[in-house]
Amino acid sequence: MSHRENPRPGGRSARVQAAVHQSVRDILATMDRADVTIPLIAQRANVTPSTIYRRWGDLQELLADVAAARLRPESEPPRIGTAREDLESWIEQYADEMASGVGRQMLRDILSSVDGTSVEKCRCYMQQQLTVLIARAEKSGEPFPDLEELMDHVISPIIYRILFDCPLGEDYVRELIAKVMQKFKG
Repeated sequence: MSHRENPRPGGRSARVQAAVHQSVRDILATMDRADVTIPLIAQRANVTPSTIYRRWGDLQELLADVAAARLRPESEPPRIGTAREDLESWIEQYADEMASGVGRQMLRDILSSVDGTSVEKCRCYMQQQLTVLIARAEKSGEPFPDLEELMDHVISPIIYRILFDCPLGEDYVRELIAKVMQKFKG
């Protein structure tokens, strides 16, 4: 069962979603994950369990939705210098955050979603951020990889290593970027 997007921004649906999401984050911060239940979340959010089941279907879909919401970027990648420097800085920060215990669990929650909505949201968030960096490079005339190159040769290897608990290493991200950038030297 797929959860519904907010039909009215700021309406009751948005308030319920915000309360349920906050309850999940609070509970996960204080309890073992195996002890988390929809009735417990509902009680803390001051909604009925049926409200959660109707909107999210099950606990895993709710956890995936909360994780996807947490991964939504709050701003564009920061400007550091060249487009390449911006890319390096942004990817290093992303890799650090996702390699943390919390980041790994969020990725696993998202990937265990059956309906795929949360996976799609995360893919879109990633692509939006990379598209900003690509546009900066185009505007400044810097040679730069396209979205597919960045996804296949930078993001994918990082995600693989994070999900399978392989060390990223201090220079790993910069080496990935160096390899993909080498194809685009003028």
